[in-house]
Amino acid sequence: MSNHIDSLVNMFVFWVFFQNFVLSFGKETLQTTAVTPQFQKNMDYVDFINLNILEKKVLNNSEVSVQYLCSKPCIVSLEAVASSEFRTGVPVYRRRWKDEKNLYVSRTRQVHLKFPSIMVYRDDYILRNSIIVHSVILYAWISHKSASSYEDEQNEDYQTAVAKNYTFLEAVPPFERPYKDHKVCLQWGADYLWMLQANRIPQCPHESDGVQVLDFIYASSGEKTGIVKKFEQFENKELETVRRHQIDYPMFTVSIWLYLLHHCEKDLCGMLYFIDSKEMYGTPAVFLNEEGDDLAVKTSFSLPLKQWFRLDLSFKGGQIEVSSVGKNLKRHHHQSFTEDFYYDDTAGYFVLGGSGYVNGIEAFFGPVKYYRLNVLETEQISNPLHDKDAVEQIELYYERCMDVQEIVYDYRLYCYYENYYLEMIHKYGEKSKCDAFMWGKELKEKYHTLFKLLQEMDFSSPEVVEVGQRIFEKVVKGLSGANGLSNLGSSVPLLVDSSCCGYHKASYFLAVIFETGLGVSVDRVKGLLYSLVGAQGNERLSVMNLGYKHYQGINNYPLDLELSYAYYSNIAIKTSLDQHNIKGEQAFVETIRLMDDELLKAQTKENGDVFMWLKHEATRGNAAAQQRLAQMLFWGQQGVAKNPEAAIEWYAKGAIETEDPVLIYDYAIVLFKQNQMCDLRLLFFSKGLPQAVNGLGWYYHNFKRDYRKAAKHWLIAEELGNPDASYNLGVLYLDGIYPGVPGRNQTVAARYFYKAAQGGHIEGTLRCSLYYITGNMEDFPRDPEKAVIWAKHIAEKNGYLGHVIRKALNAYLELSWHEALLHYILAAETGIEVSQSNLAHICEERPDLARKYLATDCVWRYYNFSVSQVNAPSFAYLKMGDFYYYGYQNQSKDLELSMRMYAQAALEGDSQGFFNLALVIEEGNSIPSYILDHLEIDQALHSSNTSLLQELYYRCWNNSNQETISPCSLALLYFYMRVLWNNVLHSTLIYFMGTFLLSILVAFAVQSFQSLSGNESQFRLLTPVTESANAFSQELQTPPVLKQKVLLYVVYFDGTKNINKQKCQTSVC
Repeated sequence: MSNHIDSLVNMFVFWVFFQNFVLSFGKETLQTTAVTPQFQKNMDYVDFINLNILEKKVLNNSEVSVQYLCSKPCIVSLEAVASSEFRTGVPVYRRRWKDEKNLYVSRTRQVHLKFPSIMVYRDDYILRNSIIVHSVILYAWISHKSASSYEDEQNEDYQTAVAKNYTFLEAVPPFERPYKDHKVCLQWGADYLWMLQANRIPQCPHESDGVQVLDFIYASSGEKTGIVKKFEQFENKELETVRRHQIDYPMFTVSIWLYLLHHCEKDLCGMLYFIDSKEMYGTPAVFLNEEGDDLAVKTSFSLPLKQWFRLDLSFKGGQIEVSSVGKNLKRHHHQSFTEDFYYDDTAGYFVLGGSGYVNGIEAFFGPVKYYRLNVLETEQISNPLHDKDAVEQIELYYERCMDVQEIVYDYRLYCYYENYYLEMIHKYGEKSKCDAFMWGKELKEKYHTLFKLLQEMDFSSPEVVEVGQRIFEKVVKGLSGANGLSNLGSSVPLLVDSSCCGYHKASYFLAVIFETGLGVSVDRVKGLLYSLVGAQGNERLSVMNLGYKHYQGINNYPLDLELSYAYYSNIAIKTSLDQHNIKGEQAFVETIRLMDDELLKAQTKENGDVFMWLKHEATRGNAAAQQRLAQMLFWGQQGVAKNPEAAIEWYAKGAIETEDPVLIYDYAIVLFKQNQMCDLRLLFFSKGLPQAVNGLGWYYHNFKRDYRKAAKHWLIAEELGNPDASYNLGVLYLDGIYPGVPGRNQTVAARYFYKAAQGGHIEGTLRCSLYYITGNMEDFPRDPEKAVIWAKHIAEKNGYLGHVIRKALNAYLELSWHEALLHYILAAETGIEVSQSNLAHICEERPDLARKYLATDCVWRYYNFSVSQVNAPSFAYLKMGDFYYYGYQNQSKDLELSMRMYAQAALEGDSQGFFNLALVIEEGNSIPSYILDHLEIDQALHSSNTSLLQELYYRCWNNSNQETISPCSLALLYFYMRVLWNNVLHSTLIYFMGTFLLSILVAFAVQSFQSLSGNESQFRLLTPVTESANAFSQELQTPPVLKQKVLLYVVYFDGTKNINKQKCQTSVC
């Protein structure tokens, strides 16, 4: 091995090694054993030498068995060569012996290896500089030499030996080595100093080269998204040195569990590959082609479909081993390749599945284990299938679905297309029953529900998946009735059949039903099964559900940000595409809270008052009404069904009649989105708008290919604050077509994308989330959590999710409680906050409904989910704060958590949060300093309750409506009155003031009795006033705790900061 260290370092290390190394040549021993009889000398023999070591570690007095055969007088030599971080090829052990008599006989000799103490022992008081050894190679060879040469200097060359062999010895880390017994007694002082120092020996971080890349099942749908993993340098210096040493000679192993559903329909589908820092493919790169082969160098075997198997890949230098094993760990296939490559696993990132460069495989990934520094045999790999229940459920599901799909296909084929009479009956308007077709009795009994449904169905559907859709629609129609949820139990088999037909909205329904216990018992395994199946089938809500569960680490899903990003990025990309697609059940995602009466009143339909009024105003030529009406119809907003054709008509009417620049621009862009040609003058007419200037640039870029004019307009629009223009400039730099700038410039492009993302641009946000997950961009250090948050933000704008939310809201407005509950649960389980808080609100309004159909505590579950979101509303924090403060059903009280919730509500600007914190102090509790610091309250006030109360009540008043009398203003006034009263009570003037006031009171009383002595009725009228004054006086003397309770119990603030006197947050109400 070559030495790349400069001469100064070499000299220093050479001195260190030989200052401490005592080469052990050993003495000749007669402990040899003949293992074969001596044969005649005239036979041809080949010299050989073998090494056998029981424990291949660098240990003192290790025993090695040397088996050899000499055809001539020979010298047998052993040499151990060590390598460290600073020096390679240093001999640390030598031994040799001659053999002249035992020729043509295989002999065995036991040799005890003696290594320098600094290699095999731990540091102590005497041994101060033990070294980290990376590798030790034990060489053995035979040389044909005369006996006289044995006494000469040992200079035999290993390369010219007649027989040679070698083996690797594993180095033991310094802090795993034993202490050496020096056979000496230290003085008392020295021994004491050593004992003090021994406990300060730095410990290497507990770290292993074996990394569990994936520990949970991942549903890969074959899209251009996958799991991104990036590996950092080892913290353990020894492991990191070994890793760097192996960059030119890579040694690692990857083990992947797979359940493959389809072979690749593209040229290549990504399974496991490495992307380097320049965004180029690196090694390893394992793909699937259309024949089912995994391809880096092409294998001779195919991978099986619909069964679990493990793919093991080991890389040793240029030698590549590929093995396929089954669930029983029995090897099915094995193949070797030779391919030289350079490999640094920290200079880029790994991808499991798809990416922006290639589609992924259609499969379920099981556990994935990566051994960064070792080559392991199949038997040595520790990568078991953990979740046996889920694994078996996946197998059973697809076995059942094969039967269901075959039944539906055959039914369609034989009962419709090949039966002329049934075809005629269907043609002339009657439903085809197919009663005459005979199925096997066993099959009919097993799938009796499916057969019954098929016989009732108008069977004109050409595809199996459309049969699944019809089954699903039939089930949903039944569930949306007045008491629809009572039919959930009987609907489950039909939903399973729909799912098996490939209609995965049914899969998501089943996932939610089993996870939440909606009408059935909670079954976590089945909930997971149908979530995975739905996600693999590209059902958007299923994918978001898995992304959310892995983001939060809830419901027995492990917290895994990379896995969460794989799901969320899939839907985020689809969201951008879905917005340009007018087909499908989509609606604009609107944040409408059920406790916001004003927003609820603004909801309408095509025959609603709001819509009819807007239509009336738009017909009269009101530009604002025309624009709002067109937007509602184009995006499906405010309860109006999506109708792009009608929207274009209103845009055109407004643009032509009113010549409003905003309407003109909107009309032009809508035409572009519909792939209709637009008169360029429309954009020029609205050129004063930043978005119109951007539109002109877009026109020159896409239709004229004039990048100079496009860049000119985009720069102007970008200066005016248009995020679309920022993104478009980034694309020019990324594609390397920016005028006057040669080549691609990803750094500048990323900065423009970030600016676009800050303005809410969807594609810009997607780009930035990718930069954060890969960490490959200079200005974007790797941050998986930020990547997930940004991708989640875009995914939650998806129109298909908006459609479910809209159905839930419409059902609520129509008082269809069962349908509202069902659809809000479907939306809430995807992780969108507004649906979670709305669902909790419904469960509070209708606790009877929640208790009857939900196995989980709806209020607690979904308010809890709500406050865990980055955009949680303040009223959710207040709710959870009250739950922790007073205790909620089976949940125990937790004062500190309660105060944290109140503080978070206060940080959101809710005055009720400050009010509740003040109440906590009034009741004799103290607020932890870290919460007060979080509220940015001066530390000088922490020790004084009076100062804290004043600060909290002042902030409460400052964050409330100061134009009206609010509870916070009353609380602040009452606080000042108490402070003043306490100051007066402790004043020296109290005696004088008391005497003076008492004399005035006596005089007033005497005068009153004299004037009213003859008028009994007047006295009776004054009595209540006197009692009221006495009551007020008693209230002032009431302890502060009770007074504050009265204020809290009378009023509270809801999410809109409006005073609500009908509701309260305490058990007293």
